[in-house]
Amino acid sequence: MNIQDHIRQIPNFPKPGILFYDISTLLAHPKAWAATVDQLAEQIKPHKPDLLAGIESRGFLTAAPLALKLGCGFIMLRKKGKLPGQTIRYTYDLEYGSDTIEVQADAVAKGQRVVVLDDLLATGGTMRAAIELVRKVGGTVPACACIIELNFLNGRKHLDVPFSRLVGYDQ
Repeated sequence: MNIQDHIRQIPNFPKPGILFYDISTLLAHPKAWAATVDQLAEQIKPHKPDLLAGIESRGFLTAAPLALKLGCGFIMLRKKGKLPGQTIRYTYDLEYGSDTIEVQADAVAKGQRVVVLDDLLATGGTMRAAIELVRKVGGTVPACACIIELNFLNGRKHLDVPFSRLVGYDQ
């Protein structure tokens, strides 16, 4: 099954000049979504993860079913102030400003293998921050993955772990 056939492109969203790649149409098609999870599982399984970390919020949709399929745990990497209990933060620079992501302090045991997932890789800043956050709490990151990569933004050059994706776009 061609996953790309189930990803809708919406021009001028969220602002003029942006072409948004919408996975809601992929999620709405059970066979396409199952194929997506199966294909990601094949790419991630060789990295032998103990946990999958999903980046808020569409990364949750990607990582949670994949964790079930692979028989490993799932943790959430969220925006500042969204997780209960003690958290560990990582602040990173964006093109215009900065952002902060958090993980619960007890979510990762020292040395656990954590594969980081999101729906899309653009400039790579958020994925890189997520990798650094997992390392900060004692995890090792053998790989990261997404459904979609925007090749023209060269986000993967900012990653220091193997990266895989299912679909790439050149514009």
